[in-house]
Amino acid sequence: MSQAKLISLIITLVLLVLLSAFFSCSETALMAINRYRLRHQARLKKRSALMILELLRRPDRLLGIVLIGNTLASVGASAIATVLTVQFLGIGDVFYITILLTLLLLVFCETGPKTLAALYPERVARIIAWPVYFLRQLFYPLILFINVLTNSLLRLLGVRIGYAVTESLTHEELRTVVYETTGKIPRRYQNMLLGILDLNKLTVNDVMVSRRDLKGIDMNLPWAEIYTQLSRLKQDWVPLYRENINHLEGVLYLRDVSMFLLLDQKLDKDRLYSFRSEPYFIPEKTPLNIQLHNFQQKHEKVAFVVDEYGEIVGVVTLEDILEEIVGEFTMGIADVEKLVQIQADGSYLVDGMISIRELNRLAEIELPIKGPRTLSGLITEYLETWPRPKSAVLIAKYPIEIVEVRSNRVKTARVFPRLQ
Repeated sequence: MSQAKLISLIITLVLLVLLSAFFSCSETALMAINRYRLRHQARLKKRSALMILELLRRPDRLLGIVLIGNTLASVGASAIATVLTVQFLGIGDVFYITILLTLLLLVFCETGPKTLAALYPERVARIIAWPVYFLRQLFYPLILFINVLTNSLLRLLGVRIGYAVTESLTHEELRTVVYETTGKIPRRYQNMLLGILDLNKLTVNDVMVSRRDLKGIDMNLPWAEIYTQLSRLKQDWVPLYRENINHLEGVLYLRDVSMFLLLDQKLDKDRLYSFRSEPYFIPEKTPLNIQLHNFQQKHEKVAFVVDEYGEIVGVVTLEDILEEIVGEFTMGIADVEKLVQIQADGSYLVDGMISIRELNRLAEIELPIKGPRTLSGLITEYLETWPRPKSAVLIAKYPIEIVEVRSNRVKTARVFPRLQ
């Protein structure tokens, strides 16, 4: 064998090994690339993203050129290595050279390139997209022939072949995507996204103010007492009723009577009554996402929640629903520190009337949200008796000590880190 022919064979062998590595790298990178990030880049009209999406539209043709190229390169490299072995070492050493070449191909043409592509799929895909597209167009007739044979076999097995189907994320998968953004977007924005996703899981009775805590004005009271209550109100609306809340007669928005109160103009019970708005009632099992839409459609901000017997069990406002998404509007940093105070031992000193969802969000814990809305209610449910100071309960592997009790409610509790 002449020296020129020997050099050409060695160069060809090296090129075939590199070509095999290129196709192995291409296969892994294009299959492992993040499709959602890719579509985002395509919407921004990035040429590399558009080209990769074009390749992925027909995965059978993409795999056709990749596997044909890889197979031809590997077989060609083996053939040349065999020729060189027979020429210089003899036919008896072909077995050893085959083992050596197999290790070479595994390391430099399979494991190494595929590992690199799996670690950096986007970078690699941007580099190899144009060469792969060119080769696919160049060898299109051969690819089409191979695809026809392969697809025919798959159809016999009941597999439909066509364009790649765009996969959509389920609700829980989308939650996982949001969780994986930890460290990439601020925690409060992550909580907002999770709050939006959770709206369809919650009902109005999960966020409503219970009837026990609902404050209104009894229109049977003397006018002087009614006027005093109006002057001391801190919210911008108040229910009007007679005797009890189930005899609800309307909702009074303070903006309608504020000028009378500020200017101390003549205002009496009858005139006050004329400013009332008709109450808006909703079932207690109404999902939050639907109620948010209903508030928007009906231009209402306050809804009274009724049970199956028509009894009022609480009230929910537009603000209550929005706070499930963005957090408390009226709660500053100082207020949050009063509700949840971290202790030196890693535990939390918590106000018993905080909602479970808010506690989970602030302390980054996972107490159950099915059932009672407040920490006090949750503790009482698990105790199955009235809470007493210094008693403790284990909830979802979180030890909780009752620190202070007031009016049969847990005023303050200490939540310890979760047991392993």
